[in-house]
Amino acid sequence: MLIKNIEQRIKINKIISISTIAFAVFIVIAGFFFAYRMIEDSRKSIYILDNGVPVLAKQTDVLLNRPVEYKAQIELFHRLFFTLAPDDTYIKDNIQKSLYLIDDSGKKEYTNLKEKGFYNQIIASSSMVSIHTDSIALNMEQKKFSFFGKQMITRKSSVITRMLITEGFFEDIIRSPNNPHGVILKNWRIINNEELSNQNKNSY
Repeated sequence: MLIKNIEQRIKINKIISISTIAFAVFIVIAGFFFAYRMIEDSRKSIYILDNGVPVLAKQTDVLLNRPVEYKAQIELFHRLFFTLAPDDTYIKDNIQKSLYLIDDSGKKEYTNLKEKGFYNQIIASSSMVSIHTDSIALNMEQKKFSFFGKQMITRKSSVITRMLITEGFFEDIIRSPNNPHGVILKNWRIINNEELSNQNKNSY
């Protein structure tokens, strides 16, 4: 009788020990799982800075916003590169900001326009140059873009409107203060920049 009681207690102790170990393993696995979920959720969060204080803007999948950021980067580059005033310092500042967003193809085009005297003409004629974005097409598989817009050159006596079609590629890079979208444009080139109209201003 005594032996049976001892055997029963040993069995009960084994069951309790195994159950305790199994419960502990379950707790550890559950802890890892919830920690992983928290890390994944934090990666889906987007924060904005309000006077240096990070504020949660919206909890979403960051990858879903990438096409929007690609288009924003493409539009920003073109706006900086083609928005010009009859001021050498203003032109250089805008070009410098735009070159942070693109590879050396941007510098080559800038050098090409500079050698042709384009910027000197802007300053000499006191012209204002701006662009209007019509659309931006993305090919996500090839990571290629096409920009469609118009370039307006406003002079004292006329307004020249030119077609502006460019294309290139885009690539993800690390975000930085000079490149907040974390996108670099590559192998960019101007496809069409032909004149559409030349309207004289009314003089009084």
